[in-house]
Amino acid sequence: MGRILAIDFGTKRTGIAVTDELQIIASGLTTVNTKDLLIFLTDYIKKETVELFVIGEPKQKDNTASESEKFIKAFIVKLQKTIPSIPIKRVDERFTSKMAFQTMIDSGLKKNQRKNKALIDEISATLILQNYLYSK
Repeated sequence: MGRILAIDFGTKRTGIAVTDELQIIASGLTTVNTKDLLIFLTDYIKKETVELFVIGEPKQKDNTASESEKFIKAFIVKLQKTIPSIPIKRVDERFTSKMAFQTMIDSGLKKNQRKNKALIDEISATLILQNYLYSK
């Protein structure tokens, strides 16, 4: 069984989370510059078996697509061309950034640490992955 890798796509930074090989636990992996994302993913799948990409789907409160969806769709086209062997699932990512920030507060991180946007992106990717695992 391979890992599931979740992507919290952003135009500048992208949070990455993965499951263990049994697909039970979701853990934050890293945050990468979005311009390097395809290179990172290509390198990662050379080292680890990944059976699915889960990509956040940002929506407005009224369930319409957010403005960033056009960038995500363009990325997905590139991802499918670069790594066609791994399927992609989309997961609603509404409120994950707010939940990530609250998680940081609840875990006792100091105010300076909570300003780390890369950490927020990584935690958001983990929340997206957890949501997917719960829905399976």
